[in-house]
Amino acid sequence: MGGESTTRTAPHSGGGISSGPVGSRTGQRLSGLAVALGLVLFLAGFGWGALVYRPYTVPTSSMSPTIAAGDRVLAERIDGGEVRRGDVVVFTDKTWASDSAVVKRVVAIGGDTVACCTDGKLTVNGKQIEEPYLPAGSLAEIKNFPTVTVPDGRLFLLGDEREGSLDSTAHLSDAAQGTVARGAVTARVDAVVWPMNGMLKRPTGFETLGDLSRPGPLRTMGWMIVVGAVLVLGGGAYGPIAKRTSARRGRNQPEPAGAR
Repeated sequence: MGGESTTRTAPHSGGGISSGPVGSRTGQRLSGLAVALGLVLFLAGFGWGALVYRPYTVPTSSMSPTIAAGDRVLAERIDGGEVRRGDVVVFTDKTWASDSAVVKRVVAIGGDTVACCTDGKLTVNGKQIEEPYLPAGSLAEIKNFPTVTVPDGRLFLLGDEREGSLDSTAHLSDAAQGTVARGAVTARVDAVVWPMNGMLKRPTGFETLGDLSRPGPLRTMGWMIVVGAVLVLGGGAYGPIAKRTSARRGRNQPEPAGAR
């Protein structure tokens, strides 16, 4: 016979590329698990935040430079009994503002004696308070500020911009001598989120007078949201990446033998 002819045909799947699910079964399961876990973390972070925090827009510059006019802050919902010296709190008091919440810093609590000033510094219970959050180059000095003993269950509050803040010093002639009831506090500011200035610095100048408040769970929530988003994106990207890798391998396979 003149010669033997044989014909080899390529698989119907086209170049060895499977038409089924792309990637290994283990990879598919892990990607699905990553997406599911990511969604749980992402949604849980936002849900937790909605329960624990309240957003506020600060309309004035009385807390500058800590919080500027128009800044958006997140404040942790707390009970007035949790307030500590140095906290920046949100409260409502009709003698201060009839139709809006007010944001100020607590400098003295019930039983404290607050005065100003010694060597340009605020004093609480006779101790000078270091206040690095004040505007650069400014003093804590406030004119016409007599010594005040804060009644039990009440708070004395000042703005970080001492010269222009309508704070406790502007209400000294009131029956409560400018103090606010603890029960009027609804939240404690944890962070400035717009612009993204981050967490407020701890008021370490008050440490010699007692314990400071601990930051809320905002950082933990943030990490939950970020990790969740990464897991969702990473798990969702597995399929397209595996498909592209499989196609590239298919193109690199040797051509099937033809007729001869």
